[in-house]
Amino acid sequence: MLQFESWKRVLIWVTCALGLFLALPNGFYARVEQHNDAVAAVELGANTPENQAIVGQWPTFMPSGLVNLGLDLRGGAHLLAEVQVSDVYQARMEATWPEVRDALRPLRATVGTIRKQPSKPDELRVRIGDVAGMPQALEIVRALARPVQSLTGVGAYDITVTANGDLLSVTLSDAEKLATDERTMQQSLEIVRRRIDEVGTREPTIQRQGTDRILIQVPGIGSASELKEIIGTTARLTFNPVVSRTSDENAIAGAGNSVVPSIDRPGEYLIIENAPVVAGDDLVDAQPSFDQNGGAAVSFRFNTTGARRFGDYTADNIGSPFAIVLDNEVVSAPVIQSHIPGGSGIITGRFTVEETTNLAVLLRAGALPAKLTFLEERTVGPELGQDSIDAGKVATAVAFAAVLVFMFLSYGLFGLFANIALIINVGLIFGLLSLIGATLTLPGIAGIVLTVGMAVDANVLVFERIREELKTSKGPARAIELGYEKALSAILDANITTFITAVILFVMGSGPVRGFAITLGLGILTSVFTAIYVTRLMVVIWFERRRPKTIEV
Repeated sequence: MLQFESWKRVLIWVTCALGLFLALPNGFYARVEQHNDAVAAVELGANTPENQAIVGQWPTFMPSGLVNLGLDLRGGAHLLAEVQVSDVYQARMEATWPEVRDALRPLRATVGTIRKQPSKPDELRVRIGDVAGMPQALEIVRALARPVQSLTGVGAYDITVTANGDLLSVTLSDAEKLATDERTMQQSLEIVRRRIDEVGTREPTIQRQGTDRILIQVPGIGSASELKEIIGTTARLTFNPVVSRTSDENAIAGAGNSVVPSIDRPGEYLIIENAPVVAGDDLVDAQPSFDQNGGAAVSFRFNTTGARRFGDYTADNIGSPFAIVLDNEVVSAPVIQSHIPGGSGIITGRFTVEETTNLAVLLRAGALPAKLTFLEERTVGPELGQDSIDAGKVATAVAFAAVLVFMFLSYGLFGLFANIALIINVGLIFGLLSLIGATLTLPGIAGIVLTVGMAVDANVLVFERIREELKTSKGPARAIELGYEKALSAILDANITTFITAVILFVMGSGPVRGFAITLGLGILTSVFTAIYVTRLMVVIWFERRRPKTIEV
């Protein structure tokens, strides 16, 4: 006979109530969104009366999780960027030159003079004075090679060293280039994500596409140019030895050196060594602060490796100028007065407080390892997003109403129970989406509409089975019980196979496909729950109270 233990009934109703409770904030979207923004601002220190008033618009004991709206619903910016991975090869070769030079210096009696020659970006060429010393020079430079740090490069080394007459050539090996490309893409993805997260945008989509491209979609941002400004600022910080000062922008720098302008002293240019002593990659923290004269500044701190290099260089070069270079401009060139062992310091210059705050953010996020070339950019206006929301609402409402009417006309009272469960089902979907902080897109709305149809399908299987059992002269209670038992396998088969499809779409797909997969997968879980438990519980409660001798489905 129909039986439902008390604890099961309580658990089912509590689950439904909790899901609807979590979905409730989406009915007051604008108010709750303003409340969440104000709470975040207060936590960051902006504890103003205006923010406190906005915080009070929504009770603190109520849930405040919302279903985030995607780019096609909210509007925002879309960028497709290509990472110029070849830039990293050039930086590697520039960093390799000091190592090669220092390794060959003890052999000057054998190899003669050592001069860096103009070469391609991914190659380092060194001319030696005595060709007879080339075999020994090759042996020394090849000893600088290190194993490639990747699974695909096991057994390979990072550089290839060859000789042609008196020219020694150093290039990256193919295995090292593959490993470098992978590291560059991963680092670029992480830095772009950190920079976008720093400005407080909601649920950005940042994904790798192909071997060297990044897809960036940020809902709620003003324009694509604003997004490019956030991402494109490199904030590359290096600490370079100063060779000399000049007022000539076109001064001859010499091999391995560059001429860079000074921000601190307009009209002055510094000739610095290209190979930095320490780079911004070794920074672990940067904060806005003030110098001893009360001027705006940025304090920084290196990691262990950077602190050791910084300390060793300052100890060996007391009395020499030291250039702090930011994006190929010297912001400060102080003279080293003493050994700085702690690995921390301060950047001063003609900064405003706002500039130091922005600079500290960019330095904490890190420098992009390579230049980004934007291949595609689009700004999706909020009007278009609102049109999409309205269209989605209309489509969902029409589908929902049609299903409700069909179920009621086809199955009467049992159809009404299915309709109530269907409404609860949609509420549970939004509750789960709010709980996990998922992003809803137009394909996601399509997944919800499809879920509505699948939820009804489960109830149709049950009701048709009950009809068949009633035709075999089974009593109402037995017919209902057998209807649910015999339809269960068909319901599970259909939903499990569809759920597997949703998982595959989520794993293999990206962007809108994933949005569709998430709502479809969650919808399947809630549909099975409402069809098997919620609808059945309502039927059981009705049957216990009415005890009908006959039923019509």
